[in-house]
Amino acid sequence: MNAAVPLPPFAAREIAEARRLAAERGASVVRMLEELSGDAPERFAARLALSLHYPLARIGDLHGWQPAFDALPFAQCHALQVLAMRDAAGALTLVLGDPFDDARLARAQHTLGPAAREALAHPGDIAAYLARHEEGLSALEQLQIAGGSGAATGSDAEDLSFQSIAEGSSEVVRLVRSTLYDALKANASDIHLETGAGGLGIKYRIDGVLVAVRHGDGMELAEQVISRIKVMAQLDIAERRIPQDGRFTVAVRGREIDFRVSIMPSIFGEDAVLRILDKKQLADAARGLTLDSLGFTAPDRRTIRRLAGEPHGMLLVTGPTGSGKTTTLYAAISEINHGHEKIVTIEDPVEYQLPGVLQIPVNEKKGLTFARGLRSILRHDPDRVMVGEIRDAETAQIAIQASLTGHLVFTTVHANNVFDVLGRFAHMGIDGYSFTAALNGIVAQRLVRRNCPHCSVQATPEAERLADAGLAGADLSGWRFMAGRGCGQCRATGYLGRVAIAEILVMTDELAELIITRQPVRVLKDAARRGGTRLLRDVALDLLREGATSLEEVDRVTTAVA
Repeated sequence: MNAAVPLPPFAAREIAEARRLAAERGASVVRMLEELSGDAPERFAARLALSLHYPLARIGDLHGWQPAFDALPFAQCHALQVLAMRDAAGALTLVLGDPFDDARLARAQHTLGPAAREALAHPGDIAAYLARHEEGLSALEQLQIAGGSGAATGSDAEDLSFQSIAEGSSEVVRLVRSTLYDALKANASDIHLETGAGGLGIKYRIDGVLVAVRHGDGMELAEQVISRIKVMAQLDIAERRIPQDGRFTVAVRGREIDFRVSIMPSIFGEDAVLRILDKKQLADAARGLTLDSLGFTAPDRRTIRRLAGEPHGMLLVTGPTGSGKTTTLYAAISEINHGHEKIVTIEDPVEYQLPGVLQIPVNEKKGLTFARGLRSILRHDPDRVMVGEIRDAETAQIAIQASLTGHLVFTTVHANNVFDVLGRFAHMGIDGYSFTAALNGIVAQRLVRRNCPHCSVQATPEAERLADAGLAGADLSGWRFMAGRGCGQCRATGYLGRVAIAEILVMTDELAELIITRQPVRVLKDAARRGGTRLLRDVALDLLREGATSLEEVDRVTTAVA
């Protein structure tokens, strides 16, 4: 928003049209007006404040004031989507997101009294501020706003809707259901229930980072919540000394969503981690899944496509849990899946459903391991084989033999970079000659959070910070250092979405000789660089140079190279 250009207020006819559309669609007037205007959030809020003669409260103003939940309780603020704030002088301010909702405005004014002045903020900024201060009862309010239908699915899945939460038989049941619902709404990948000395902490993993959402006081509450999760996952509620694994399914608006449960004993009781697997969302994503959609650079996409198009050999993708390894392999398989070749996968679990691909889930309880399943797959006349993960020497040996006998094998392994993969296979006792003969290339990848385009501002790091990152003395004249301040669009995190970065090693004769003769990693790195390999850190720094991410995020996902 350029302050030098006067902002035009909204005309009366624009507001009238927004009111008409709101009545037709059952939406809010402010939402319809923003949709009609097409303005960016900050500009829209400024124009609306100007039109209705309200002072404007930006997100920075909100963070500079103090919440007045004693005057207007948090639950009411959340229900009305308003804020009661005190500025530096202690003056009480009612911050509105929707000045057209007379009923909500009247309720807030009645509680605060006539002494409170009024200001206007973007509804998204108010929602982001409330999310940061959420402490336990927000899910019920959010569900009321969302108006879940709770349609039955006809299966054993537990219904998850506002009605089911409101009608829960106990506080614990309502808390668990609302926690699940909020996690789905926030697009979380995991839910962490952590039992500590003071009670239960609840965190969501969003875009790869844990975010604390609420805390429940009391050890009794923590025990009851964990027991409720055990009941849902059909685990032994009396056993608290050993880890347990299970799963359960809930139904939200007619679609089933799976939760994988891991229970772990701790010094204070037990912790639980719930992995969210939304099959429909994953299936929808898989239909349009390509390497282009993942954010790799153009040269990296070309290299991965070339490796995935080889007639035989092995393509390894490595990285920590949650770095998008399986998604990358699915994208590569989707691009080569033309129906002319037999493609078979064995996974734990099957996350995406790929049309025309035979996908086999691992079932270790029944004896179907990766190694046993891979042996059976090779008798099924495949052309392309995907092994979800190489966990042991037996699976590694079979995968290598498959790639040496005319199959193209896609697989993943846990390692920090492409050079650590070589050590992993050597540690498994795999012969270096066979490994290098089978290997086409290795892709090590990470997911980097992108700066929110709605609230990013210039933010040049301090000299000491640059030195710690290995950038001291570098020519930074063309760099655009940016960082998100936090707004309603990014849930006050400063980041919106993620992009994949890759470190790719393509097997060459020179590298094969060095690996077979067990040369030091330093020698391997020099040879790889000559072959075109760029380290993860270098690729991440390119994003930093362009202003696409922050230095903090680069340091979070990559290691500074001395």
